Amino acid sequence: MSSALHPKPRIIGPKVRICIVASKYNEEFTDALVENAIQELGELVPQGRVDLIRVPGAFEIPVMVASILSRDPPACIIALGLIIRGSTQHADLVGKSVTDALQQLAVESLRPIIHEVLLLDDEKQAYARCIGAQLNRGREAARAAVAMIDVFQELERSMPRRSSTPKNRYA
Repeated sequence: MSSALHPKPRIIGPKVRICIVASKYNEEFTDALVENAIQELGELVPQGRVDLIRVPGAFEIPVMVASILSRDPPACIIALGLIIRGSTQHADLVGKSVTDALQQLAVESLRPIIHEVLLLDDEKQAYARCIGAQLNRGREAARAAVAMIDVFQELERSMPRRSSTPKNRYA
């Protein structure tokens, strides 16, 4: 695991729309993730549009992401949440479910989904990753989103999608 933020990616154009889907659960920490992500996006995409949608908990994030993707998909979606392990396996089950669902949605939609739904052992780890400056996952999520948008835009410039479905050359 990295102990510092990755370097800032280059600033991208003004017509970019990014959506953040964040859980409300563990509010002190998820609010900090959201605030840091929005602040960083403001610096990296100063004329872009950032939509914020809050859901009750981490488990509800994938269904909201799926709903967004079925409407007018943004250039990227950032998923933010915090799961703190307890004395049962519930946190691990929710964490795996959310991870698997977000990965499946990203691959199926061909849209980047930045996964920062953190599964942590305690509030000390949560503080370090959500509120602290050195490992801040909100800022890291914003940087990853901008980097992925840049990569997708470059791919589109160099290798545009086909406008029609491929024909079966054996038919």
